[in-house]
Amino acid sequence: MEEFMRYYEKVYPQMYRTAFYYMRNQQEAEDAVQDAVLIAYEKFYQLRDKEKFSPWIMRILVNRCRRRMKDWFRKEEDIEDISPSQEKSLSGETDFAMASAVKQVFWELKEEERIVVALSVFGGYTSEEIAGILNKNHSTIRSRYRRALQKMRKKLEV
Repeated sequence: MEEFMRYYEKVYPQMYRTAFYYMRNQQEAEDAVQDAVLIAYEKFYQLRDKEKFSPWIMRILVNRCRRRMKDWFRKEEDIEDISPSQEKSLSGETDFAMASAVKQVFWELKEEERIVVALSVFGGYTSEEIAGILNKNHSTIRSRYRRALQKMRKKLEV
């Protein structure tokens, strides 16, 4: 338990940021992180190389976020019910209009592009680490990241 907690404390901020930008809702992000931590805790004994804890738990988190999103769409709930005051306080941005525009453009990306950008920008992972999390080639991850950022730049310039 203590060993798990040491690893978890190091990665929690990245997990929450990634989940929040993926889910766009504070409570859903917290729930996704909690689900991922519970699963990781139960399976921690199976992790042979403890140095790979961070990419391993991030993979679990991304899978939990995807599953929660699928559940949302099945229920046909509106996932954009964040009031402007909640969004401003959660983003911590002084320029709310720009932050809002960036978030909107971010959500117009394809799902995999969003995951790659979120893991890189908000989680601080390298392309090699993201490739490990998503089971993809690292050159594929780099090109998807570049394309996603180019799409975002073009849409923000208009």
